[in-house]
Amino acid sequence: MGKIIMIGAMKGGVGKTVTAFNLAYSLRKYGKKVLAVDFDPQANLTTCFGAEDADVTIGDLLMAAIEDEEFPEQDTYIRERKGVYFIPSSIGLSAAEAKLRLEMGSERMLAAVLEPLKNDYDYILIDTCPSLGALNINAMAAADEVIVTVNPQLLAMMGLQDFLKTVKKIKSRLNGKLEIAGILLTMCDARTILCKTITEQVAETFQGQIHIFGSKIPNTVKVGESIYYSEPLIEYAPGSKVCRAYEQLAEEVIAYES
Repeated sequence: MGKIIMIGAMKGGVGKTVTAFNLAYSLRKYGKKVLAVDFDPQANLTTCFGAEDADVTIGDLLMAAIEDEEFPEQDTYIRERKGVYFIPSSIGLSAAEAKLRLEMGSERMLAAVLEPLKNDYDYILIDTCPSLGALNINAMAAADEVIVTVNPQLLAMMGLQDFLKTVKKIKSRLNGKLEIAGILLTMCDARTILCKTITEQVAETFQGQIHIFGSKIPNTVKVGESIYYSEPLIEYAPGSKVCRAYEQLAEEVIAYES
């Protein structure tokens, strides 16, 4: 059975979507079958895959779960691009989010969508929005693990503590299997004093309590360029430091399961 991993954070602009996109392709490189789920109404991951024209999105599936309707055929909503499968999103997910607030047992709607798919994939990666609303609660209720992305900036660090508290609450109240796979430092510029200071602070605060990924994602223009061209780094900039960092992250994720 596959593993569902949520990519999450309290703050936007910390590399969640880039991580979901490139981790999916890096896992694919190591022979894993991966499904990426865009669970953000902004649909940035969908844009990365170049699938803004999708007819059926995760919002439609969520509405079907809410209304106790049958899901459409998988080939209408699961798409494939260069070996990685994905479920697109759209602004319509906002409507589903609003309806979730009125539904009994609404925290488990995404789980109802993804659980039937677990046997078909080695990994299901959920890209999430930067909030602690109904969508992220659903993602945590569906996930086995959370990768927490952190930009080594002060405000991102402040949000980290709140996010970790929420994961703990979801684990105790909704999803007893939920674990933190680790903290991933993104957009790192090792030349700056602030980056070094925040990195040391993360290590001092969480070492021995929460896994900190050895892979640190560097801050480079290659990331923005690859997203512009809707290409994963493994194809756009193979051999670059940032591409290798995501490959190392995939190796750590796979090793964590061993």
